[in-house]
Amino acid sequence: MGSRTRVEPLGRAIALLGWRSPRWQAMAPWLLVVSAVVSVAISTFTDPIDLHIYVLGGAALDHPSGLYDAAYLDPAHNETMPFVYPPFAAMVLYPLHFVPFWLVAFAWRVGVIAAVYAVVRICQQMMGVGNKRTAMLWTAGALWLEPIVGNIKHATIGVFLMLLVMYAAHSRRWWLSGLLVGLGAGMKLTPAIAGLYFVGVRRWAAAAFSAVVFFATLGVSYLVAGDRVRFFFEDWIGRDGLFTIGNDYNQSWRGGIARVLGYDAGTSPHLIVAIGVTGLMSLAAWWALGSAAEQRDHLGSLLVVMLFGLLASPVSWTAHWVWLVPLLVWLLHGPWSDRPGARVLWWAWLVVTFAAIPNALAQLQTNRWEISRPWYEAWAGLVYPLLTLATLGWMVATAVAIRRVSALKAATPMPQPSNARVTTAN
Repeated sequence: MGSRTRVEPLGRAIALLGWRSPRWQAMAPWLLVVSAVVSVAISTFTDPIDLHIYVLGGAALDHPSGLYDAAYLDPAHNETMPFVYPPFAAMVLYPLHFVPFWLVAFAWRVGVIAAVYAVVRICQQMMGVGNKRTAMLWTAGALWLEPIVGNIKHATIGVFLMLLVMYAAHSRRWWLSGLLVGLGAGMKLTPAIAGLYFVGVRRWAAAAFSAVVFFATLGVSYLVAGDRVRFFFEDWIGRDGLFTIGNDYNQSWRGGIARVLGYDAGTSPHLIVAIGVTGLMSLAAWWALGSAAEQRDHLGSLLVVMLFGLLASPVSWTAHWVWLVPLLVWLLHGPWSDRPGARVLWWAWLVVTFAAIPNALAQLQTNRWEISRPWYEAWAGLVYPLLTLATLGWMVATAVAIRRVSALKAATPMPQPSNARVTTAN
């Protein structure tokens, strides 16, 4: 009895520290407000580079022929940052240059925070767990993870695009799902990979309509910007020297392999093998998360598709890895949250993103765009890709273990009750 009385107060103390405790739930709105205010206040000391590019690109539509001549000179690094998005993005962003820039920057950063909260709420709804105050706690903490910090500081579009895809995956209306993904792909090509999710869960109408909407954005863009549409697809996308692939902020396979080799090998056998292995593991993870659309873990399946897209893309800056927020939510609250390894992965991703390891590695470079670096820094720069492989592998291993146990239970005969009546023939 003595040991039990000592354990119970400890258990109560641990419970009070948990996010589900009444104390934390009551503090949730205030914690979110404080976290948001501090985040926005700190970001005001950082130049919102991406937002400058968006505004200049939108304003360039007044003279569409010069759309891809629009560029922002980053005063901190004396580098020219060009507009590299499809013409449709410039159309959507066009109204921004009529508003004072400081107001646009403030509203954009606040909007990113609101979008993070909305994404967490959609995650909760897809899993059938959690409440608004828990989502507030998640948002308050997520603002300090590397991908979200980058989105707030530089005022990028990544969180907004993630919100479009998340809502599209959650919605059961095919036309709305297709519309959101198609519009997102029209603004930036990366959301287009969500079409694979629709195909995988056999939402054929949503997949087809997303393609229709995307091509419609190209048609509208042609009416406004003329051959700038062709210029974007033939010149900007195909230009190998457009980005410095080997920068530590690029956490795609191509960036990681370039750092290990010391040069950008392009579509080398190394890259093909890495993407191929990731593709096979993604297919296995997709299998692991359900055999039928009705039984499938939809949030986990969407994450598999988006993580594959991040690794397969030539460039996936840390600010593109906003999908790690729903991944963290899924690992802690999803259907496999109590399985061995779930908490280990959760802590690993949390530490890596909170410590901003790619950013720390980038600071070690005297020339932040140089590819060559010591071998230990190069391999450390693979932290996002390697953790992604570990996550996909854990999904597969967990599914195998679950199905093995289910098969053993099905094969084991049920024991007879001890008080069962036995009848004998006279």
